Amino acid sequence: MRYPVFLLLLIGPFIFAQSPKPVSHYSEEREKTWVDSIYNNLNFEEKLGQLFMVAAYSNKDAAHVKSVEKLVTDYGVGGLIFFQGGPVRQAKLTNYYQSKAKVPLFMGIDAEWGLSMRLDSTYRYPWNMTLGAVQDLKLIEKMGQQMAIQAKRMGLHFNFAPVLDINTNPKNPIIGNRSFGENKENVTKRALALMKGIQSENVYATGKHFPGHGATENDSHYTLPLINATREQLDDVEFYPYKKLFREGLSSVMVAHLNVPSLEPRPNYPSSISYEVVTNVLKKKLDFDGLIFTDALNMKGASSFKQPGDIDLEAFLAGNDILLFAENVPVAIEKFCQAYNDSILSDDRIEYSVKKILKYKYRIGLNHYKPIDLNNLVKDLNAPEYDDLNYQLYENAVTVLKNTDNELPIGDLENERIAYIKLGDDKNETFLNTLRTYAPVTDIPLDTVPLMLEQLRNFTKVIVGFHKADGAWKKHDFTQKELSMLNLIASNHNVTLTVFAKPYTLLAIDNFNVFRNVVLAYQNNDIAQTVAAEVIFGGVGAKGKLPVSINNAFKVNDGLKTQKMNRLSFTTPQNVGMNPTILAKIDKLAQKAIDGKMTPGLQIVVARHGRVFYQKSFGYRDYKNTDKVTNQDVYDLASLTKILSTLPNIMQLYDKKKINMDTKLGDMLPVFANTDKKNITLKDMLTHQARFQAWIPFYQATLDSTKHPSKKYYRYTYSPDFPLQVSENLYLRKDYSDTIVKRIADSKLLPKKEYKYSDFPFIILKDYLEKTNHTTLDVLSDKAFYKPLGSATMTYNPLRKMDMDIIPPTEKDNYFRYTKVQGYVHDMGAAMQDGVAGHAGLFANAIDVVKMMQMYLQKGNYGNHQYFSEKTFDEFNNCAFCKEGNRRGIGFDKPQLGKEGPTCGCVSMTSFGHTGFTGTMAWADPEKDIVYVFLSNRTYPESAVNKLSKENIREDIQKVIYEAITD
Repeated sequence: MRYPVFLLLLIGPFIFAQSPKPVSHYSEEREKTWVDSIYNNLNFEEKLGQLFMVAAYSNKDAAHVKSVEKLVTDYGVGGLIFFQGGPVRQAKLTNYYQSKAKVPLFMGIDAEWGLSMRLDSTYRYPWNMTLGAVQDLKLIEKMGQQMAIQAKRMGLHFNFAPVLDINTNPKNPIIGNRSFGENKENVTKRALALMKGIQSENVYATGKHFPGHGATENDSHYTLPLINATREQLDDVEFYPYKKLFREGLSSVMVAHLNVPSLEPRPNYPSSISYEVVTNVLKKKLDFDGLIFTDALNMKGASSFKQPGDIDLEAFLAGNDILLFAENVPVAIEKFCQAYNDSILSDDRIEYSVKKILKYKYRIGLNHYKPIDLNNLVKDLNAPEYDDLNYQLYENAVTVLKNTDNELPIGDLENERIAYIKLGDDKNETFLNTLRTYAPVTDIPLDTVPLMLEQLRNFTKVIVGFHKADGAWKKHDFTQKELSMLNLIASNHNVTLTVFAKPYTLLAIDNFNVFRNVVLAYQNNDIAQTVAAEVIFGGVGAKGKLPVSINNAFKVNDGLKTQKMNRLSFTTPQNVGMNPTILAKIDKLAQKAIDGKMTPGLQIVVARHGRVFYQKSFGYRDYKNTDKVTNQDVYDLASLTKILSTLPNIMQLYDKKKINMDTKLGDMLPVFANTDKKNITLKDMLTHQARFQAWIPFYQATLDSTKHPSKKYYRYTYSPDFPLQVSENLYLRKDYSDTIVKRIADSKLLPKKEYKYSDFPFIILKDYLEKTNHTTLDVLSDKAFYKPLGSATMTYNPLRKMDMDIIPPTEKDNYFRYTKVQGYVHDMGAAMQDGVAGHAGLFANAIDVVKMMQMYLQKGNYGNHQYFSEKTFDEFNNCAFCKEGNRRGIGFDKPQLGKEGPTCGCVSMTSFGHTGFTGTMAWADPEKDIVYVFLSNRTYPESAVNKLSKENIREDIQKVIYEAITD
């Protein structure tokens, strides 16, 4: 750093925080001393150099770096505006250029929606137009604050934002999404909130593009746009946000290259070099005394008017302080010197702007410059809390413009068959996958129109997603073919149109009457897609308001509020009081299980307050390591079946007073009426103290002398007499299910009434439920719970509904079925019941298990549907015999009473859940409002050694979850 020795001694004691306004211990005297000392130490050309902020890139070659360095060292430019590149490269260059500067440089950037507007590997916030839909201005202020934190981390002093242009021309080619909207009050409120946020963190905000670029039809990068408004119109509309922000302390303004005849009488004279515009209007009439920037002087709106050097001089004489993106600084300085010698340019004029610039450098802390710390730079710029806010912004932005008969959110899922059709040319996976977390949704391809229309006849609702690439200047228009197809589909079906593009996309639609519902999501990123799906199904309620008008169909501020149903939604950990840094330990434990071959793969989902904040899959479906586990994969749930199928059906019967805790087994099923089990109560069965044996290996009695399936019981092809499918090519005799129950009836009871875990109660209760309801348990559970919950994957016998390639295998069976078990239930007894049993047989992905557990956590209510009463849930979740040393609830497992047990030991005693033999766990805790689901196929390729359990992987993950709670 080339500071004179006397200057280093002078600035040492005067360390100020970077602030757009003087900090509390600010001293005007110290500021003046510093500014005067710097100014007096500069020669004439160096003073002129302070007026220039030149372009710098971190993605260009060494010649570019050398050229910028030369401008810094030889011409003393006052600042750099960075454009495209990467954060680490830019930070290194910033440190380098600052080290070469005689006076510390201003560093600026156009980062209207975050650093990602210019830099890779940085954070992207919503466009201003999207923010125009957000009604909670505190969120926008917080966004500005976060943007400033990121800017400071990059050594930047100016963010050339907020955009104050009021976009009254929908066809504006350069502003558009960069504007907060077409209404002056709405624009002003949001711009003010963003400004406050930016400047609260000691970064200068810059309002642009004065006197107002919102009504233009041309792009000032390529030509000089015309603003055909009267002075009165400009004062009433275009100047409105400037006047408000000036009163609130806006640090700087950028003046655009515009042709404004009502302000500048000279024809086609750019506003950026107009004394009338810059000095008489901006400085005198509007009383702005902050820093004034030109817009980039390389833009054709300016550069076509005068040559480099001449345009810079005109801009300075007009009243601008800083000349942005000057094309030729050496020539410009020559022109300034000539103008000075010709008495066109005075000492006072130079001193006024240079000292103002130095004053702002002092106030931002450049009197005590420190290089950027490169350690953890990219990590810091992408901190988890930025996603927290982004979710909140989109949850407040997504706008429902039409909601016929309050169809949104979609309610009775059991009565709906929903199709999805994609239009547009960009990604849609997150939207479709999130829709499918709420209900079965069929993706209908657009191969041929007749085939598509034929397929749509089978559906009650159609969701059309229009997906366009998420770029502020990219075209978001429907093609004529898409418009025709959209009209054809909507004219014949119940259509919810969901647009992931700028609002102006809707201008092409001339008849909204054909749509039942219209949802505007504004952008096509993962968060926007997630939130839009949540709005459609009620995971969150719609709050957004339209920032612009759409012909005569929708007006500014249109937007319907929709109901938030108590269905799951998605968010970030910190939004539900969880520490993401601690949660990262889950990933390590999951990887430990994979690396230790405790299981080939696994799924983990954790929700709190009804919001999924952690959903990840690890490893592969088997040890070939070719097919990675995805969140959509469907696992054998093993004993989770007990609480996810049999138990809720029993709870419904109990709720209807068809049974009670003292109902006797002999009264439930005649096969037990004349046995020593006839007086066993429902309560004793569900608490595992009915004196039943743990299990009977039913399959062994059906093997021949070679330990293979006996011909007496099995066939290798289906027939009416052998219909019970045990595996892919093995069918059991039709009467054997009754044999299983009969063997339980004939089995010996244990001598002492105490807790002894057994599958028998749930095998028995399955038989009871089927006889009572005159239907099979799979049909019963599907109708009563899975369809209303929207659990698309929760099912028995999944191969009858889905492809095998999303179902991880559970074992290489070399003792019964002698085949790879995949898509057929692992449990032998359940397999012998055609895959439908009360103790095992259920398959699902983790998110569908979470739905059932969330329903329990909400005491029988989910999606505003009451499955059984709160009183019933409380009775079944009661640890009835804890005093006797039996930890079990009524059907549910409960936390351990001693050292050994199913949980981490850190959950509340009101918590409940179950574990499964295949390496599964589902647990819910009312006190912390948490649901945790772990699914794996730890039994593959063989089930004998349970390393997953021995290493306490599931329990240790649960412990991490509780350690991560911050409230």
